[in-house]
Amino acid sequence: MTSDSIQLKDEGNQHFQSGDTDKAIECYSKAIKACKDKKVLAIIYRNRSACYLKKVSSSIDVDAADIKALYRRCQALEKLGKLDMAFKDVQRCATIEPKNKTFLETLRRLGADIQSKLKSTFSTDSRVQNMFDILLDDEMEKDKREKAANNLIVLSREDAGAERIFENNGVPLLLNMMETGKPEMILAAVRTLSGMCTGHKARAMAIIHMVGVDKMCSIMAVDNEEIALATCNLFQCINDSLTGGDKREYGKEEALVLDSSKDLKTILLSLVEMVASKKVSGHGRDQALNLLIKNVPRKNIKKNNDNSKSLFTIDHGLKKILKVCGQVPELPDQLPLTDNTQLIASVLLTKIYDDLTCDPERDNFRDICDEYIKSKIDPNDMDKTIHAINTISGLLQGPFDVGNALVGRQGIMEMMVALCGSEREVDQMVAVEALIHSSSKMSRASFIITNGVSLLKDIYKKTTNEKIKIRSLVGLCKLGSAGGDDYALRQFAEGSTEKLAKQCRKWLCNPKIDTRTRKWAIEGLAYLTNDADVKDDFVEDEAALKAMFELAKSKDKTIIYSVACTLVNCTNCYEKKDIIPELVQLAKFSKQHVPEQHPKDKKDFIEKRVKRLLKAGIISALAVMVKADSSILTNHTKEMLSRVFLALSLDPKDRGTIVAQGGGKALIPLALEGTDAGKTKASHAIAKIAAISNPEIAFPGERVYEVVRPLVSLLQTDKDGLQNFEALRGLTNLAGYSEKLRVKIVKEKALPEIENYMFEDHDQIRQAATECMCNLVSCKEVQDRYLEDGNDKLKLMVLLCGEDDDDLQVAAAGALAMLTGAQKKLCHKLTLVTTQWLEILQRLCLQTIPSIQHRGIVIVYNMLNSDDSELAKKLMESELLEILSVIGKAEDNPKRQDVIDAARTCLVKAMDLGLIKPFTSLP
Repeated sequence: MTSDSIQLKDEGNQHFQSGDTDKAIECYSKAIKACKDKKVLAIIYRNRSACYLKKVSSSIDVDAADIKALYRRCQALEKLGKLDMAFKDVQRCATIEPKNKTFLETLRRLGADIQSKLKSTFSTDSRVQNMFDILLDDEMEKDKREKAANNLIVLSREDAGAERIFENNGVPLLLNMMETGKPEMILAAVRTLSGMCTGHKARAMAIIHMVGVDKMCSIMAVDNEEIALATCNLFQCINDSLTGGDKREYGKEEALVLDSSKDLKTILLSLVEMVASKKVSGHGRDQALNLLIKNVPRKNIKKNNDNSKSLFTIDHGLKKILKVCGQVPELPDQLPLTDNTQLIASVLLTKIYDDLTCDPERDNFRDICDEYIKSKIDPNDMDKTIHAINTISGLLQGPFDVGNALVGRQGIMEMMVALCGSEREVDQMVAVEALIHSSSKMSRASFIITNGVSLLKDIYKKTTNEKIKIRSLVGLCKLGSAGGDDYALRQFAEGSTEKLAKQCRKWLCNPKIDTRTRKWAIEGLAYLTNDADVKDDFVEDEAALKAMFELAKSKDKTIIYSVACTLVNCTNCYEKKDIIPELVQLAKFSKQHVPEQHPKDKKDFIEKRVKRLLKAGIISALAVMVKADSSILTNHTKEMLSRVFLALSLDPKDRGTIVAQGGGKALIPLALEGTDAGKTKASHAIAKIAAISNPEIAFPGERVYEVVRPLVSLLQTDKDGLQNFEALRGLTNLAGYSEKLRVKIVKEKALPEIENYMFEDHDQIRQAATECMCNLVSCKEVQDRYLEDGNDKLKLMVLLCGEDDDDLQVAAAGALAMLTGAQKKLCHKLTLVTTQWLEILQRLCLQTIPSIQHRGIVIVYNMLNSDDSELAKKLMESELLEILSVIGKAEDNPKRQDVIDAARTCLVKAMDLGLIKPFTSLP
């Protein structure tokens, strides 16, 4: 009976673990006789072999030369599949008895088996098949399946590996993995397909037809964020390969065989259909919208005149996108959405509208929106009507001009006002939100300012519903902040904004209120923190700060913009116009308004606020915000986050905190993508951190190489002196870290810029550039530039050694010492670039600062060692011999020992060359 055999096997296992090998063998032997299941039988045989192996090993421990025990262990190891260990044992047997045919035959056979196994293991085809066998075996252990999945994904990212998977029936097998319905299997299959499609047009097209666009859409539609994101990436890889990501030459057949226009159109239509489908999950809808954002509008309007994809999307999908904007989650029978879906839809509307090239195209867009809104307004159906109002809110958050025009249509504003007085909570909520969004641009919100304040105040006072109260308060906050940070342009009476802010903070800290409603509290603070009293009070409230940071880390990413605005206000890092005193006097004389600065917006108050923000955990919140989806993390939001990071890193004492909480790596994407101003601010913050931090800790792993480009960008002449200086200091630190980083700096074409700054009149910038070059000269490519004829690079370095600035001398002499040590030709070239070379060298050797003196003497040694006898003779006939002799004869001194030893080495070298005679007084 199988149950008896399993019981005996378990008993055997217990005996084996307790060390009773004989009893374990007895149990396993009985189990073998009773067992009928082949899989279980194989396990029992393996276990018994392990027992025999243990017995034999014990025997060998007692007598290492017991040849029979060694051979028995070899046989047991072979049975267990441990061929390499078995081979070692039989090798020892053959060494003891070299003429034993059994040992020699076993040795030959095992050697051949090992070779065969290695060949099979490292054969890509067998590896691919083996991975699929493991993945599709339901009884395989979980960790083995995970390892096989990861290996398959890695293999698919190499072109040769992707081709092997494709040729070995890989696509049907990947489809089988998807059919299992297991999330981890679907993920592995989708990620493998992404690797196979990357950069290969022909393979991507074949996979589209084998898998099917509908199948891919159905996978992206599932309610699993990770799977939806992975499938979105698959679609993006396919799109990139079909639209220029593949650089292969396909020859004459390309136009015929690889015409991808139909496939691209099919994918676009399928994504548009997903936007408003009830079968699609919220995560799937988000990714469909994201793909449209990335691939429909033109990336470069100036270079590309074809906006046909946007026009196609308007014709086939604009109403579907508007439907998403109009969804009211509180009503029944709505589309599945995430917290972010409607904002992503608004971003897509903006991108498409901005991609239109002429008035007729824009008029068509507006007409479709107008027609859609009209079709939804129904006095007898409030659900349809609030859908229309919510759609207008979506347009106001997207292409504002279109939404604003709709708000101005007869009856729309009146309807919004009427809905504010509705008995239904949902009607009031939608109407108030629409009022808030319609007052986004204060210059166009005169109607709202005139009529909205009293209306919102009325709602705020009368309603008992917290959700409505908080939204009406935000509307008041928006209208109350129309003057920005201008102290004299306050909309409300003294103290009113502080009261509003206090209420916002109270709601923000209340965990009983839902996230969506608490989000509005931050929206209110984003406006109210223009007021210096409000921002100062807010930063003092650590509980409110922490509550905001926790919300910023939540899955609802629509909050990011409001948090970024609030932080920009609190750190005063917004763009400030320079106030020219003469113009201020002129404005006062002509009785014009002059902006006033609040006392709490001065430097010492800002510094205190920064310290409090850091203490409350701002960096970890920023690090999470930076990872948000690109459609929500707009370039403008990135710029605000960059500004905040720069403000936080101004004090060198705070940079350790920024690094410790992951701020260094969070800055890299901000420095590489976004607005020019945003990239510059982020790069400047990186420079500040890179200048004084260990690069390995501040930018862990491969990220450190991504830091070089932002730093080099700050060396451009349009950047200010402080940015130039701190970028040079950051590059100096990186260049001193590793050869790989030095090569990266050279590849990013930083050398000409660094060399230019070595000519700079500004002492600190010139010194920083020279120090940077000093750390770079150990790189072969840099040395080659100094060997080239027709430039003054070496001359400049020699002349800088003669400057009076000690720090500059240290850097220049250090660079020259390394150059002359690495390239002997430069020792001779040094004497030709300037007639002052010998005088400068003597001055270096006479320096009272040991570090400079030591560098000077090393240069002398390199010149003596340059195989140029004439040069060596010239040096020893100059005053340098006397200088070296005095230093070399000095008594040992720990503070100057490097200098003394270097001088003695020079004198010994001169003796070896026969230029001077030995003298006995040398210690």
